[in-house]
Amino acid sequence: MRLVLLGAPGSGKGTQAARLKEFLNVPHISTGELLRAAVAAGTPLGLQAKEVMEAGNLVSDDIVLGMLEERLLKPDTGNGFILDGYPRNLAQANALGALLAKLQQPIDIAVQLDVDTELLVERLAGRAKAEGRADDSPDAVRKRLAVYESQTAPVVDFYRNLGKLAHLDGVGSLDEVFTRITEALAGTPDVG
Repeated sequence: MRLVLLGAPGSGKGTQAARLKEFLNVPHISTGELLRAAVAAGTPLGLQAKEVMEAGNLVSDDIVLGMLEERLLKPDTGNGFILDGYPRNLAQANALGALLAKLQQPIDIAVQLDVDTELLVERLAGRAKAEGRADDSPDAVRKRLAVYESQTAPVVDFYRNLGKLAHLDGVGSLDEVFTRITEALAGTPDVG
């Protein structure tokens, strides 16, 4: 099962990815974690990324894709993987599609967790308050969500056009959302 998990910050996709990892027995690959690990390990791509980040810039799609390719070549991805936080834009979706075609590991399904913006604002602003972060005022959160939405909407359409999108309600208990996801996965040819 090769799965892309899509959802706005605060939609619960990280929590669901951790559960799906156990359920499907495949690795959960977060590009953020890959990046931090490569920087910490001092790999060639990690050193490039560190330089870019220290200059205050975003790491290029090429570097992230290179790290992803290295990760997907490891033997534990043979039975599939869960991608979380990538692709975030259409260019990344196209690059990922090309990489997975080259590796002969096409995506089975992209799951979009849909959560109402005001609920996300509540969750993220509440989380920020609990963690003492001032940068996540409700207005700042709304702005972040608007940017996410404008960048990621084309990715959702990309997978919809491929006939590989499951658009699910991300509101409810952890178990309810997890059940919706597993039911969607059971509807794909390679699962269930």
